Amino acid sequence: GADGDVSFCQQGYLSLASHEGKKVLAQNHATQTAAGADIIYMHPPELVARFPWIDFDGIAAGCFGASGEGWIDGWSLMNVLRREARKNGAVWLNDEVTGLEVTNNTVEAVRLAGGGKITCGHVVNAAGIAARDIAAMAGIDLPVVPAKRYVFAFDCRETTPAMTAGPLMVDPSGFYVRPEGTGFICGLSPKPGEEPEPCGFDVDYSWFEERIWPLMAARIPAFEAIKLTGAWTGYYAMNTFDQNAICGPHPEIANFYFANGFSGHGLQQTPGIGRAIAELIGYGSYRSLDLHRFGFERIAANSPAAEVHVI
Repeated sequence: GADGDVSFCQQGYLSLASHEGKKVLAQNHATQTAAGADIIYMHPPELVARFPWIDFDGIAAGCFGASGEGWIDGWSLMNVLRREARKNGAVWLNDEVTGLEVTNNTVEAVRLAGGGKITCGHVVNAAGIAARDIAAMAGIDLPVVPAKRYVFAFDCRETTPAMTAGPLMVDPSGFYVRPEGTGFICGLSPKPGEEPEPCGFDVDYSWFEERIWPLMAARIPAFEAIKLTGAWTGYYAMNTFDQNAICGPHPEIANFYFANGFSGHGLQQTPGIGRAIAELIGYGSYRSLDLHRFGFERIAANSPAAEVHVI
């Protein structure tokens, strides 16, 4: 593994469930613990005892990552991975892909805006929110679109040390909040039909004032007295088919590989996806994890691998 400080805050995730969502939470817990994750399933009395600053009204259960879980600095991770890739011979070009040359169901070259052309044995589409455009160059309809998301930062007058050392909390209503330094950051994914227009990097502050803040203040009473300190906009590469990754080779253009549609899970999943794609190219098959379930074929077969927790 590469050496590098990615500012890992091992404070865990706390996923809460209403009575309607309790069954799915229990199923997820069983899957996670079977894979060796240190996840604790907690009933309301246990939740109240461990997280006394949270109001658990309407909560039937929660799952808390007791160890090995938290968040990191994504920019730092990207720089570590880029540095190690260069050490191993990767070449970085500051250019734009403008076309793919496809002959007999094989991508033979990649055309660049700077006028160059790269012949290739394999092409990996890892273009994030531009993934659909790249796929279209090979005649592929990829259901990945940019989804605009806001993140808000705030300070709380009644913050306690336990709160700033607490987990990232995911509420059944859809909002999430976690500590960030001495303050907090939060966000909320829109419901169907409420997606912001996917253009620019402007921030809609009414999203915080009218939607997130009332929900947070009801769940964490101390958040009734907070001060907004900043906000920014980013984009998810949203898989509109089932909100899950699309990875592996195209069934007809066999040297075209997908690493797309992570729908907000990119930082969590892409190290594993990168390894999986490398195994496919190097060995011709998955070796570490069998990710066939997330292949492009499921889209043509209308067989979604639905994700139920997108924040």
